[in-house]
Amino acid sequence: MDYFTKDDDKLKWTTGEKKSLLKTVVFDVTSRTNSCTSGNRSVTGEYIVLDAPDWVIVIPEKTAKSGEKSFYMVKQWRHGSECLSVEFPGGVIDKGEEPEAAARRELLEETGCKAGKLTKLGQVNPNPALFSNHVHIFLAQELECTNTQDLDNDEFVNVIEVPVEQIIRDMGTRQFPHALMSTAMMFYLK
Repeated sequence: MDYFTKDDDKLKWTTGEKKSLLKTVVFDVTSRTNSCTSGNRSVTGEYIVLDAPDWVIVIPEKTAKSGEKSFYMVKQWRHGSECLSVEFPGGVIDKGEEPEAAARRELLEETGCKAGKLTKLGQVNPNPALFSNHVHIFLAQELECTNTQDLDNDEFVNVIEVPVEQIIRDMGTRQFPHALMSTAMMFYLK
């Protein structure tokens, strides 16, 4: 179903000049002079946009012989919220890297697992008001675990296995503060 109609075209803005304000390791802060004319109103304004590379989130699903499903999750420190967080593995897509390759790489680096089967569940923009990038969400199945991580120098990660039903109950609690993990879970449940 397409929710947008011809009448919604008047809501679109024209992007004008784009200026770089700050370049960081994680994202660039840019200023964009955008304008919109709708009906009898015309507005031009300066809007701040964070340009970042796309990211991946990988949902590593393990199925026991009994049929019970669990996930491999990672526990790590998050500087923005200054807390530990339980999350699906994931990270930044390197320049020139395809999302599927990044998903396989991040899964192996953080959990030591390889996916025999990798399915893209979807993609979203983390916050379209501020970010220009997307996060690609994958389901990893038929896992082969090497039990060897290959973490980045500034990455400290513990891996745990948690039953899917437990994650559904705990999502959104203080141990699961990352909103994109809830989004990934929604794609999994869909």
